[in-house]
Amino acid sequence: MDAGPPGFARRGPEPGAGATPRPVPGLPPGTGAPSPDTVLIRRTMAELEPVADKAVSYFYALLFLHHPDLRELFPPAMDVQRDRLFKALLTAARHADDAGRLTSYLSALGRAHRKYGTMAGHYPAVGEALIGALARHAPLTWGEATQAAWVRVYTVISQIMIDAAAEDERTSPPWWSAEIVGHELCGPDAAVVTLRPDQPYPFLAGQYAGVETPWWPRVWRHYSFSSAPRPDGLLSFHVKAVPAGWVSGALVHRARPGAVLRLGPPTGSMIVDHSTDNGLLCLGGGTGIAPIKALVEDVAAHGVPRPVEVFYGARRHGEFHVMDALRGLEREHPWLSVRPLVSDGPDRALRGQLSTVVRAYGPWKDCDAYLSGPPEMIRSGVDTLVGVGIPSHRIRHDSLHELLAVT
Repeated sequence: MDAGPPGFARRGPEPGAGATPRPVPGLPPGTGAPSPDTVLIRRTMAELEPVADKAVSYFYALLFLHHPDLRELFPPAMDVQRDRLFKALLTAARHADDAGRLTSYLSALGRAHRKYGTMAGHYPAVGEALIGALARHAPLTWGEATQAAWVRVYTVISQIMIDAAAEDERTSPPWWSAEIVGHELCGPDAAVVTLRPDQPYPFLAGQYAGVETPWWPRVWRHYSFSSAPRPDGLLSFHVKAVPAGWVSGALVHRARPGAVLRLGPPTGSMIVDHSTDNGLLCLGGGTGIAPIKALVEDVAAHGVPRPVEVFYGARRHGEFHVMDALRGLEREHPWLSVRPLVSDGPDRALRGQLSTVVRAYGPWKDCDAYLSGPPEMIRSGVDTLVGVGIPSHRIRHDSLHELLAVT
């Protein structure tokens, strides 16, 4: 299992190396031009795109045929896992020239993969299957030079993840057990789930975590914390059951107090920068209001008043299931303004699309912006905020998974 394709590097972990950007071989320093390896990789991916499904199936077939012991790391039903791992590798390779962002993303991914039981010795096996699938399904662009490029890039990718996991192992468990101590339905398809972890869980307001239920082993889904860290150490998630959502459906309809879940490590960069006194503009959609509420609580707990404007969008007024809590915070703190809006509904809420309504208020150019909600809301929200003058480096969101659209 430890044998990879020719040229794969096999080194031991380097403590602390996970956070240091590691350039990919062949990148011309400081030019910003694609490296020769990246050019070859992108050609492969262009050829692969029309037959991606076949390549994914072949990738997993090779992996499990040659390394059957790895099958237990994946969900029993592979349609849940699908092409996430394969696409993660391809997308990471596509962004190989952006060493800083890639290192940050892959370090987080390496730490997160500890919860699956991933070990350093598994990476060469995955690389072997990756190379085999690419060679089979991209024959026109494949050759010795292209294979060498993929081996070099995958070696860098895997080593970043291995190093980050080794460093994280020194201070954190691969997962936390957490007992459900509260389960409150908020309509027919939503619930607030409150957990007591078995040991202190160090997270920041605005972050999220992977959750595994006992009903669907090895199937993990991400949920944002709906509260800032609490003195009693309890954690809360707002969960909406989505069609064919195995984990969300279980958390809403099957979970009860006493059940024990697993939590992966906290992650995400949508956190408040307390080194400035910039105002906060927060846009939340659906259950995406959960981390926004946590950010407001964090500002309040920090004790330094700063203007915070919250716009909360939903399709109908009845979906505002956290408005009581937000309205309570608004009454308590004069620096907070909360504006609910609906796309099709009556009464006191604002009407219209979130991005359209935000343009009518402001100015926002001196604010730090936070977005949380469905991907389409994030995309339109980013465009809106850039359009009203907020620099892109002051716009934070995690719903697009920071760099890659996979987890």
